[in-house]
Amino acid sequence: MKIVFIIDQVYRHGGIERVLSIKANYLSKLKNFDIHIITTEQKNNESCYSFNDLIKFKDLNINYHRNKSYFHPKNLIKVPSHILKINAALKTINPNTVVVCSHSVDTYFLPFIRKKIPKIKEFHYSKFIEVDKRTNQTSFFKKLFFKFADFVESKYDKLVILNRDEAHYYKSNNIKIIPNPLTFYPENVSPLQNPKVISAGRIAPVKRFDTLIDIWELVYKKNQQWQLHIYGNGEPDYIEFLQSKIKEKKLSDHVFLKGATSDIQNKMLHSSLFVMTSDNECFPLVLLEAQACGLPIISFDCPNGPRNIIKADAGKLIMMQDVIGFSESILNMISNPDELNKYGSNARRHAQEFKVESIMELWIQLFKELNH
Repeated sequence: MKIVFIIDQVYRHGGIERVLSIKANYLSKLKNFDIHIITTEQKNNESCYSFNDLIKFKDLNINYHRNKSYFHPKNLIKVPSHILKINAALKTINPNTVVVCSHSVDTYFLPFIRKKIPKIKEFHYSKFIEVDKRTNQTSFFKKLFFKFADFVESKYDKLVILNRDEAHYYKSNNIKIIPNPLTFYPENVSPLQNPKVISAGRIAPVKRFDTLIDIWELVYKKNQQWQLHIYGNGEPDYIEFLQSKIKEKKLSDHVFLKGATSDIQNKMLHSSLFVMTSDNECFPLVLLEAQACGLPIISFDCPNGPRNIIKADAGKLIMMQDVIGFSESILNMISNPDELNKYGSNARRHAQEFKVESIMELWIQLFKELNH
């Protein structure tokens, strides 16, 4: 069975790219699967994640201007060439199924190209972010765009979303829920004995690391033995703001912005608790990874990801913006080793549900269904 995955690029570190590498590698090792990946702007860069040599790559060399809107004239002028090139590539490969991974220009025209080939669109972000825009939209252009987007989505054979809560945001009846697979499941787990709490993600306002620093200020007032380590890179201005906030609150010896890491597994295995303060999430892989390492989790109950991963016996969901409640949950967890270990053990057990073998079986069944 020939499967084509379409994505903008695979040279930048990101959740979509990492998940694609896991899925493509798994399928390519099965004797009846032939895997192709089409990119639009790889720019001769090396892939940032490891891909099996059996996987065939093709770059269309479209190279949209990423610092401009896709509706900017400099980008719109590239669309006809994009359509012609991807049509030619699909004609040559003649796949059984096409999977659109990233949310870029090709999302909006692929259902209308090589119509006989089944097409799947993956969504890796939460449509919760569109609710306010759709409800209170006064711009005629925006209203028209949302109607067009809904129409296009209805033309895909399947829309794959990451959790059941997301289904409420879609108007078509072609939804399939398939969670992301675990990126790793280490042989050993954290002993939960290091006085270190960890958080990780893109350093951006939506992740609310500034709120996490406020939370840690309250933790520090009652417990000076523990540290908070935050991993990730992102917006320079926001990073500078976080650094100044840490300094202002005199937490420089206890809260650390560690930058990006290519070995988050090792960092988790040397920590004892994972925390998340995001405004919204869809299906944060980092929570699965933390659970696989045996870490309990404390997170704001933001729409829509954490509540679909964290079970009551493996972590705590805190009401949004309840800084005091969040800090108290951290203090209760780190001061009670028995509870920490119990939650960590349960987290590890729940992570097994998302092992790659289980999740990929759902994808294989979907491919068979579309090609029966």
